[in-house]
Amino acid sequence: MSSLTYDLVLAGLAVGSAAALTGIGLIVTYRATGVLNLAHGAVAMVCAYVLRNLVVEWGWPLPLAACVTLLLVAPGIGLVLDRAVFRPAAVLGPDPATTLVASIGVFVLLVGGAALVWGAGARADAPVLLGDDPWAQLATVVLVAVAVGAVTRWTGPGRDLRAVVDDRELAALGGIDADRVAAAGWAFGSFTAGLTGVLLAPYVRLDPYGLPLLVVEVIAVAVAARMRSLPVAVGTALAVGVAQAQLTRFHPEGWAGPLVQAVATNLFVVALLVAALVLPGVGARDALPRASTAGARVPPGLWVAAGVLFLLPLGLAGDDLRTAVQVPALAVVLLSLVVVTGRGGQIALGQAAYAGLGALFTALLAAGRFPGLPRLAEPAALLAAVVLVAPLGLLTGWPAIRRHGLALALATLAVGVAVSRFVFAQPYATAGLVLSRPAGLASDRAYYAVELAVLAGALLLVAALRRGRTGRALAALRDHEAGAGAAGVRVPALKLLAFVAGAALAALGGGLLGMGVQAFDPAAYDPVRGLLWFAAVLVLGADSLLSPLVAAALLVGLDAGARGGAAAAVVGLLAAFTARVPPPASLLPSSPGPPRPRRTGPGRPAAAPVPASPHPPARPATGPAPPAPPARGLEALGVTLRYGDFTALDRVDLLVAPGRVTALVGPNGAGKSSLFHCLAGTARPSAGRVRLDGTDITGRPAHARTRLGVARTFQEPAVFPSLSVEDNVRVGGEQGRVRDDPHAVERALRLLGLTGVRHLPAGGLATGTLRRVDVARAVAGRPHTLLLDEPAAGLDAAETAALARVLKALAADGTAVLVVEHDPDLVADVADTVHVMEAGRIVS
Repeated sequence: MSSLTYDLVLAGLAVGSAAALTGIGLIVTYRATGVLNLAHGAVAMVCAYVLRNLVVEWGWPLPLAACVTLLLVAPGIGLVLDRAVFRPAAVLGPDPATTLVASIGVFVLLVGGAALVWGAGARADAPVLLGDDPWAQLATVVLVAVAVGAVTRWTGPGRDLRAVVDDRELAALGGIDADRVAAAGWAFGSFTAGLTGVLLAPYVRLDPYGLPLLVVEVIAVAVAARMRSLPVAVGTALAVGVAQAQLTRFHPEGWAGPLVQAVATNLFVVALLVAALVLPGVGARDALPRASTAGARVPPGLWVAAGVLFLLPLGLAGDDLRTAVQVPALAVVLLSLVVVTGRGGQIALGQAAYAGLGALFTALLAAGRFPGLPRLAEPAALLAAVVLVAPLGLLTGWPAIRRHGLALALATLAVGVAVSRFVFAQPYATAGLVLSRPAGLASDRAYYAVELAVLAGALLLVAALRRGRTGRALAALRDHEAGAGAAGVRVPALKLLAFVAGAALAALGGGLLGMGVQAFDPAAYDPVRGLLWFAAVLVLGADSLLSPLVAAALLVGLDAGARGGAAAAVVGLLAAFTARVPPPASLLPSSPGPPRPRRTGPGRPAAAPVPASPHPPARPATGPAPPAPPARGLEALGVTLRYGDFTALDRVDLLVAPGRVTALVGPNGAGKSSLFHCLAGTARPSAGRVRLDGTDITGRPAHARTRLGVARTFQEPAVFPSLSVEDNVRVGGEQGRVRDDPHAVERALRLLGLTGVRHLPAGGLATGTLRRVDVARAVAGRPHTLLLDEPAAGLDAAETAALARVLKALAADGTAVLVVEHDPDLVADVADTVHVMEAGRIVS
């Protein structure tokens, strides 16, 4: 091995060792608590600062300072985070949303706090803990990994940890103190973060932003290990570190040179992209909370007050509005989060990348440096930049189709980091760029007035997007994605729409921001900024149009009027305690529902006449009716479903015939739900076919089957809690098989006895009412086949009898009804055909 190769291997092992420590800490924390700690890098940065402060500023001996930092400060940070932030979050909000937002909040809080305490400048005098010998670092990593493996495999605490990982609730019932296990996980994870920070600090710039972001990049090694395998994490980290070092040997000429150089210094970013976008996702559960601000109405008085405050700089300030011009532009950027996150319920941690691309493309187009396009005037350059960036929203929109929760968070974060490292940080893309304002808008006052007009237009556009059919579909997607698909909402297309619209808005705001400050600053659009923006909108109320205005004023005002980092510290503090502190927008009054019908007598509302039949003709006949096609219904033909070595369904045949109620019964685990999911389109059979009136629909997704007339309900009612009962039903009527029937909603409400609660929010209603809302939503689209998954669960005798009458009426009208049910009385009352399942087969 040549001397150069050997030296590069050693350098790669040093970097890989630090990355391996990060992977070990993230995995242990995740396995003990279920939290992917995005604040790991911020904890590493704080510990590096503490060690430097003890050694450089206070003159402590390095061994003593290292012991205090790694054995007291770092674990202490973990214990504080567990007790003050994440344990209350797990109790008060036991969904991944709360811990995700809390971890982002802790990240932002620590970054902002470090900037306030130690300043934003880089430090080059961090003490070296283990010397320059990479073998010492590698030995430390191997020792830590072996110790963790031995503890988890052969000790009592390790068995407790494995039990908590497998099933936290069951472990608690078995007498294991899950809180103690979680606390130990946080303490150890913070110890590894601290060790990572003090090892990396001498070789990278020590500042509140650079080191945390560097550690975020190496999350890739934990994701590659599926958040479980320590050997895989360590091996991946060392391999990527060595490969990154070896790439520095190559210096190709021409266009490939800058690209190879960028990859050589950012191979962990490439690994993060691959891990986040290509490998199977981790934490697939939804990660955003049901919006507590959804449906909140901003009183006109608040809009007037906001308008006056935004107009004040024009009347009271002088000609220098360099700070004020940033607020409307940033508000437009934050509006993109209202579309993607607030209304669409999708995690968007990379919006800073699209804002930066908007500013960069505007500058390149105005300077005539954009490949293939001529030089454009500034207004045209801004519009062209928006058009160019909008399709790039597919970079995050496409992964969102099949990823949820933490997997989507990592995908959007990875895109933001990649754009920052491979575009904004590269001299070939940004060197020598300046941004000028359009002619006639050179003064701050004139430019600010134009910004206000653009902001007003963006607010109106987003308000329109949040209303009507599209707005209800977006709210349904946010509240219950599977329910939205079952209602007929084209979920993939709607996700793409949200991300593309969000990218366009972010680009518009970014271009305005760049022209406002008349410069392109890559640091203004780095991934840390994206996390800060996301946290700010979330804590103020993601679905409120007022939140971006308040957040923009808060972020710009705090950093302008105080030492840098104040805005991050305030926003981070609010986000860290998001489980305890409701968003301010949640205090606003709810939007009023439509006017209640005028009463014509005691308790009898006047309403337009509706046909008595659940399924009247969609339009009057204009001639002799064509002969009806053969009624073959929904069929399962030899359907087999396997999960690895387990066979859930074994060559099942079933016919759900029109005009009949077919019941499917059997013990738990018999395969009823599996067959139901294959018929509904939420599971794809391993073998066999599903046909509808003779047409093969095996490959059709759930929303497509709904539009073909196959509607379904859920074991847990799939309602959209932020919408009223009437709007829940309206989503089904607008997205189902028949979408232009003006009487569909009223008919479904009356059929299920919901007219008295039509204007109430669906969230918080009794179980029986929620069941009826679920059925009404399915019926409103006038399906010819209705699949009901345990519709009587949680109903009392009267409600069950009412449900039976509804099912009989639907079947009498020609609907094919399939009921998967455990209630023998309901089955005996309504079923024309009963099939018994056992061990994945129909036995009678």
